[in-house]
Amino acid sequence: MSFTIVVPTFNEANNLPALVSELLAQPVPDLHLLIVDDESPDGTGQLAEELAARAPGRVDVMHRTGLRGLGRAYVDGFRWALEHGAEAIAQMDADFSHAPADVPRLVETLRVADYDVVVGSRYVAGGRVDEQWGIGRYALSWWANTYARAILGLKTRDATAGFKCWRRSALEAIDLSRIRSNGYIFQVEMTYISERLGLRICELPIYFKDRRIGQSKMTIPVKVEAALRVFQVWWRHHAIRPLR
Repeated sequence: MSFTIVVPTFNEANNLPALVSELLAQPVPDLHLLIVDDESPDGTGQLAEELAARAPGRVDVMHRTGLRGLGRAYVDGFRWALEHGAEAIAQMDADFSHAPADVPRLVETLRVADYDVVVGSRYVAGGRVDEQWGIGRYALSWWANTYARAILGLKTRDATAGFKCWRRSALEAIDLSRIRSNGYIFQVEMTYISERLGLRICELPIYFKDRRIGQSKMTIPVKVEAALRVFQVWWRHHAIRPLR
């Protein structure tokens, strides 16, 4: 199974070399890595090119210009992966919040089971978040997830998860041209469309670790904005009917 991991980056120069090294070391056949950089001022894009030169055929770099944002970066990265023949496509953060060692579990579950999407989930039995999170941060994360699930009627426990593995046919069914969200609400929009289409979703428990180096981009204003946009997601997609 041809497999591509899409990793968006913005100012992740301190994390990227170790991340690329650990991902390429995972026991996953035909693993390919696409780094999607949004004009990082810290030199992440140039560093990514250097890392790609050391692993020809396994690492590629996309340099995005103009409008930035997580959602746009993922959509562009997913399209690239589909155009290059990937049969499975994973998404994950560049800051080690998502452990590279968990990648084989997600890929293997997608390969051997009858699922369209496998989610690395913090909120199913066995899943957990970093013990260093304060009560305020945990409560905000839990509230944002619970709020989105309640408004949209989602069954997925971790509706805001950013660690997923998609079957090619799932992304084709979603039709990336209808994705409008750009920030972290992108995760919710993808989950909602997946459920509306009746895609088969599996949640695997993960340990969500605090980022290794650097400052989190998930600030309180970002989370509040994402919560307010949940109604936009419902309005755009509530008429979608299941494929089956």
